[in-house]
Amino acid sequence: MRANEQLLEQIREAHQRSRGTYGSPRITHELRARGHRVGENRVAGLMRTAQIRAKSARKWRATTQSKHRWPVAENTLDRAFNVAQPNRVWAGDISYVWTAQGWLYLAVVLDLYSRAVIGWAMGERLTADLATQALTMALWRRKPHRGLLHHSDRGVQYAAGDYQRLLATHGIDCSMSRKGNCWDNAVVESFFHTLKVELVHQRRYLTRDEARQDIFEWIEVFYNRQRRHSTLGYRSPAEFETMDQVA
Repeated sequence: MRANEQLLEQIREAHQRSRGTYGSPRITHELRARGHRVGENRVAGLMRTAQIRAKSARKWRATTQSKHRWPVAENTLDRAFNVAQPNRVWAGDISYVWTAQGWLYLAVVLDLYSRAVIGWAMGERLTADLATQALTMALWRRKPHRGLLHHSDRGVQYAAGDYQRLLATHGIDCSMSRKGNCWDNAVVESFFHTLKVELVHQRRYLTRDEARQDIFEWIEVFYNRQRRHSTLGYRSPAEFETMDQVA
């Protein structure tokens, strides 16, 4: 049927533009945004027939080091991940990427309003300074008002003096996940899951610099500006924040 052949061609193009990451829901919204009147069931059926699939996941390990001498904060956020305005709640965490030269660690700060990555830093060692660099970038980019809530796990990188002093200097309140409960920081955990599934597990990095460049491009070009998020009505973080400014 000619109509299905034409639609399948559009599906292949949308799937390629997504870097092979979109399943049928996001493909459907991508096609609708480009003016095609199409239902998800039809898209899903054509994708199954053509064996077009989203990239799949692998297991990975946590980086939290919660046995330390620093005080920890209460879980003030309490999984209230739906935020009505930008720069009201940020969340941070650290993960890792394997290269032939060894581990590359990635610290990020997300604005829970739009899920945008507003601060990040990468390094070959898991240090408190790495988290501080990511927070410094977020502060420089957003220049938030006092009273912002910052959530993280209770790892030493976030409980340590330098990080806590930086929060206090900018009037930022601190919230931390309960011990051993990854769901308390589920938005950032979801971001790292997406990064691993859609990018890292599809690559074999020979050097840390190669991984840095690839992750930088994925965050700043694809994830923040192009990737459609189901929690944002299948808009990208940049589009979601732009719509808020226009409204």
